[in-house]
Amino acid sequence: MHAHHHDHDGGPPNATRSFAAITLINLAYTILEAGYGFATNSLALLSDALHNLGDVAGLGLAWGAAVIAQRAPTDRHTYGWRRATLLSPLANALMLVGLSGALAWEAVRRLAAPPEVPGLTIVVVAAIGIAVNLGAAWLVRDGHSHDLNRRGAFLHLMADAAVSFATVLAGAGMLLLGWRWLDPVTALLVGVVVAVGAFGLLRDAFNAAMDAVPAAIDQGKVRAWLEAQHGVDAVHHLHIWSLGAGEIAMTAHLVRPPGDDHDAFLDRVVHELDERFGINHPTLQVEHGHACRHDEHDRAPHGRPVP
Repeated sequence: MHAHHHDHDGGPPNATRSFAAITLINLAYTILEAGYGFATNSLALLSDALHNLGDVAGLGLAWGAAVIAQRAPTDRHTYGWRRATLLSPLANALMLVGLSGALAWEAVRRLAAPPEVPGLTIVVVAAIGIAVNLGAAWLVRDGHSHDLNRRGAFLHLMADAAVSFATVLAGAGMLLLGWRWLDPVTALLVGVVVAVGAFGLLRDAFNAAMDAVPAAIDQGKVRAWLEAQHGVDAVHHLHIWSLGAGEIAMTAHLVRPPGDDHDAFLDRVVHELDERFGINHPTLQVEHGHACRHDEHDRAPHGRPVP
C-alpha cells in the first residue's frame, strides 16, 4: 500500500465567512419582510418571508457544514468531518422540495379568493429582496459548479431572487391593473421552478451521500488509463467516491510484476490521477500475479454482484 501526504483542511476559510455573511444578511431581510407583512397585513409578503426563513435555515446548514468540515481528523473520524458538506445539500434539497410544495398548495388555495394586498409595498420590499439575494449569491458563486454545499446555497439564493422578482411583477400588476389573481398564479409558477431546480440538487446530493462515482468522472476511462500504465497487468477493486467538497477518493488494486520500482510508479500515477481526473485522494494497492482473490469473499463482495 502506497502512503502519501494530503493536506486535509476541509476547504478554504473564506468559505465559512461567505456562508456566515449570506446567512446573516438573509436573516435580517427575512425579519424586515415579515415586519412589513404584519404591518400591511400582506399575505404575499408574509408567505415570502416564511419561504425566506426556510432558506435561512438551509443556508445555516451549509454554513454549519462548512465549519464542521474544517475539523481535523481524529482516531475515530479518520477522514475528518468533510462529508458534512455532502449531507448538507441533501437536507437543503429536501427543504426546497417541501417549501415549493407548500408554496404551490397555498397558491391553489388562494385562486378562489385572491386577497387584497398593497401593491406598492410588495414591489418595494420584493425589489430589496432581489438585491439582497443576488448579492449573497455573488458571494458564493466561485466553485458552486463542483462544490455541492456551495451549489445548494447558490440555488437557494437564486430561487429566492426569482421569487422576489415574480413578487415584484405581481405587485406591479396588482398596483397598476388591479389583478389580484397575479399573486397566487405567480406563486404557483415559482413553486414549480423551485421544485425542478431542487430535484437536480436532490439527485446529485443523494448520489454523493451514497458514495456514487462523481458525475464529472468516467470510471471506465479511469480504469482504462490505469490498465494502460507500464507494468499493469490487471486492475480490480476500483472504487471512486466523493469525500467532501473538492476532494475525490479512489481505491484500486493493481497487478504488477515483482521487481519494478513501485514507489516511483505510484508517485507518478497518483500525480497524474489528480491532473487528469481530479482524483486527489487515491489509495493504490500493488499485487503480484493474477491469483489474488481479495474481492471474492462474502464479507466484501466488491468484485461481483451480490446475489
